[in-house]
Amino acid sequence: MSTSTIGGVGGRTASGVPQAERHTSPARIVLYVFLIGASILWLFPLLWALFNSFRDYGYTQAHGYASFGGFTLKNYSNAWEQGDFGRHFLNSVIITVPSVVLALLLASMVAFVVARFNFKFNLALLGLFTAANLLPPQALLIPLYRLFRAIEVPYWFSYSGTLLDSYWALIIVNTAFQTGFCAFVLSNYMKTLPYELYEAAQVDGLSVFKQYWKITLPLCRPALAALAVLEITWIYNEFFWATVLLQSGDKFPITSSLNNLKGQFFTDYNLLSAGSVLVALPVLVVFFALQKQFVSGLTLGATKG
Repeated sequence: MSTSTIGGVGGRTASGVPQAERHTSPARIVLYVFLIGASILWLFPLLWALFNSFRDYGYTQAHGYASFGGFTLKNYSNAWEQGDFGRHFLNSVIITVPSVVLALLLASMVAFVVARFNFKFNLALLGLFTAANLLPPQALLIPLYRLFRAIEVPYWFSYSGTLLDSYWALIIVNTAFQTGFCAFVLSNYMKTLPYELYEAAQVDGLSVFKQYWKITLPLCRPALAALAVLEITWIYNEFFWATVLLQSGDKFPITSSLNNLKGQFFTDYNLLSAGSVLVALPVLVVFFALQKQFVSGLTLGATKG
């Protein structure tokens, strides 16, 4: 009789270990318990905030946050009006979309040059672009603030007459800081593309730019989609540079709206939870819309070797 798996529940594997014992081994049980516990710990703050966002502040004050009841939808409408979410959502779109597009475009160009051309300063060029990610933002706070304050631009470009207190300041900073990381990721992926594609393109007379635009970019769509999700999340949630480079309250991104929900003498945490859920919704929509491309982008090259 074969020593491979014998049909039925009580079959044995090639090593002679019963299938039932293999699937219920102590190590596997411990792994499941750990994963379930970690998932609960990770999701509990999010679920708790979502739960309290539907509850009335007066009810929770009277019965405690551990009680059940007092459900209402007014927190969301109040948070939207009190936090002026409509204007700040638009500000975040104005800042995030150009930053992500420019970062991915510039990073793909740098990655294409590094991946497809061999020259003396190849790695030095990539290191130069990734150096910005190695510096803490706080170290560049004062120099960038003074630089943007000193650069004068036309008033149609910025109402302040300088790059300071303008959307362009945040777009430039976010693009500069994110281009290096994107270039590093894309260059590693582009190096896995078959070189025969470019040899055939050269035979057909395609220029270098057309090789980049018509061959490389379409093949990099999964990687670009994965990076787009990450970049949208990071830039959308970024608030440090906004507090430094913006001075007009009507230009602040959506993350600043949560400060408008805090009272002078007390804070309605149910209202704040509703505002946090509203702020997080656009990122969740983008993630679920690009979930397939995001997962495929993360697993590219996992089976190569």
